[in-house]
Amino acid sequence: MAAVTVLGAGAVGVLRRIDPNVAGNPLPPCPLRALTGLYCPGCGSTRCLHALTQLDLAGAMAMNPLLVLSLLPLAVLVLHGAGLLPQRLLPLRNALAAPKLWLVLLLGFAFLRNLPWAPFTLLAPG
Repeated sequence: MAAVTVLGAGAVGVLRRIDPNVAGNPLPPCPLRALTGLYCPGCGSTRCLHALTQLDLAGAMAMNPLLVLSLLPLAVLVLHGAGLLPQRLLPLRNALAAPKLWLVLLLGFAFLRNLPWAPFTLLAPG
């Protein structure tokens, strides 16, 4: 748990100081987007997390709404992994830990955010 905390704090520190929206920033672009021109489920995540470190929820949602909406479920899974999840939340953890759920969610999101018409264009970063 200490390692996760240190890594998380380091990532927040980097994202608070480096703006991934600025040209020439040292953060890497999405390799799938660079190779194919398609948005992956994670496209916009760096800019989303940067916006969250700036307390800009609207900006974060514009970059990657799935990541923003997934933060609470991911926190439940991390707390369970650290042994800190209250017993009454174990049924929720069991539902969230289903691989099929995440597979369908991620693949569906990737497909929908690449559709070229409204309202699906709202799922694309930016």
